[in-house]
Amino acid sequence: MSEKDFAGASRRGFLRSAGVLAAVAGLAPASPAEAHAKEPPPPKQTGAIEPFYGARQGGIVTSAQRHTYFAAFDLDAPRRDDVITMLRGWTDAAAALTRGEPPPLSGDASYGGAEPGADALGLGPSRLTLTFGFGAGLFTKDGKDRYGLASARPEELIDMPGFPGDKLVETRTGGDLSVQACADDPQVAFHAIRRLMQLAWGVARIRWAQTGFLPNCSAGETPRNLMGFKDGTNNLTAKDEDGLARFVFAGNDAPPWMHGGSYVVARRIVIALEHWDRMRVNFQEQTIGRQRVSGAPLGKTNEFDTADFAATDKDGNPVMPMNSHVRLASANNNDGARILRRPYSYNDGVAYTAERWPPWRQGMEYDAGLFFICYQRDPREGFVKIFSKLARFDMMNQFTTHTGGGVFACPGGIAPGEFVGQRLFSA
Repeated sequence: MSEKDFAGASRRGFLRSAGVLAAVAGLAPASPAEAHAKEPPPPKQTGAIEPFYGARQGGIVTSAQRHTYFAAFDLDAPRRDDVITMLRGWTDAAAALTRGEPPPLSGDASYGGAEPGADALGLGPSRLTLTFGFGAGLFTKDGKDRYGLASARPEELIDMPGFPGDKLVETRTGGDLSVQACADDPQVAFHAIRRLMQLAWGVARIRWAQTGFLPNCSAGETPRNLMGFKDGTNNLTAKDEDGLARFVFAGNDAPPWMHGGSYVVARRIVIALEHWDRMRVNFQEQTIGRQRVSGAPLGKTNEFDTADFAATDKDGNPVMPMNSHVRLASANNNDGARILRRPYSYNDGVAYTAERWPPWRQGMEYDAGLFFICYQRDPREGFVKIFSKLARFDMMNQFTTHTGGGVFACPGGIAPGEFVGQRLFSA
């Protein structure tokens, strides 16, 4: 090709590129017919669907999905009706999203950002669940009963007490509302929160959010956390209805709007993985109270063997250390207290400079750890009772720091035609 031909080709290429840029910028918009012809196909209805409607909200006893996106919101709306309208919109959108369908349109659909579903085309429902919660700020905030709900706040919706070692960051703590999206595809979970945020415009804004993930385990296999240990061996299961009724779900003694509901406690826990990785395996196992490979309690052979807290070695020392995590967290040592754990690992990158982190980080590099989530009938008899002991004595405290989270009342399930929280706002 000659220099003249090359120049001509370059000019033609430039003109073609300029035409594309002009179209993108709206300088040469396609006709409605052309735009319709170029529309991508609707989402494929592939993947399992978790039911949205029911006596209980999804995402509590649902078999844990691989990814989560948890968001806490602050309410800005001055009027109760504005909150109700948003919750109606959230309910309709959630019902559609969990079916793998685009939620109802909001805003000007001629703009790509207002067209719900574009970022999730072809992904399917991916077992999406959306679990809604109400924080203390919905009932009263700064001493004000903004929405006439102060008298409806249940006593179980506590202000979380401070614990030894807490380093809670204000902008990562609390919130008036919570939504936890869980799905087997991370983009499906994020897409759901984006759509709800869009519907909340002018009424609520995200205060903090946290993503999380689980390893790709085989069915029935206990996942491992970032410390390399199996996490959740003795957890309550969906089949244990007696245990769920006793420890997880509110009963008939709760306010009517909480029947079938539960209280979620979320805690963002930074783990000093660099420090942990320098520990010998034997020390790690003594800290946790389990064998790293098998997951068996110390002194036992199999993962699901019952721990023997009375067992001693040849020198008379406890086989299970007195300050090991398993011993201190056990129901046997907490007056029978139990919680339903749904934790996820998280990795939010690294700290590049010392100035970026407060002194308590002690030179740690990874901003990674555990996004601990648990459900219970009463946080005072669940998380608070268990963690009060852990916060003081657990060997793991030298590796972990709690930096944020919240407590939220997750109302009972939603029936077709209802909106989430309807029974609360109708009380």
